[in-house]
Amino acid sequence: MEYITAVPEMADAIYNILHTTIETVYPKYYPKEVVDFFCRHHSKEHVLEGIASQNMGVLTDGDVILGTGCFAGNHITGVYVLPDYQKQGCGSRIMDCLEEEIRKKHDASVLDASLPAVFFYENRGYKTVGHGVYELDNGVKLVYEIMEKKQK
Repeated sequence: MEYITAVPEMADAIYNILHTTIETVYPKYYPKEVVDFFCRHHSKEHVLEGIASQNMGVLTDGDVILGTGCFAGNHITGVYVLPDYQKQGCGSRIMDCLEEEIRKKHDASVLDASLPAVFFYENRGYKTVGHGVYELDNGVKLVYEIMEKKQK
């Protein structure tokens, strides 16, 4: 497996990873309104902005893109792995690469953890430093953990 910087030609594959993961995993934790919110948020334009920032990467195995990660400053803005490749170390590999980049300029990394990912981040040494709530339509609330890890 290799983690490389994303390029525009990968936008469709990254979009597919985001939407496949959200539509497969998130319904087990969140109501439909939250799943729809995440899908809208991760639009093609959003993917292209991430690629343009030079802070988005992909984890590949040969020609197959297994997952993606992105950061801005010291904030990890997303880590997504296709469901078929989860629990095989792909997310950890992506996180290792993101944390390595952040460590070059910052002494801590922060992230907003979705409910399915909280235990994954806790196992990597992240601590909850706050809770976020985002109000959606129909009185639905998106609840998430704000987490931080001191970099060594």
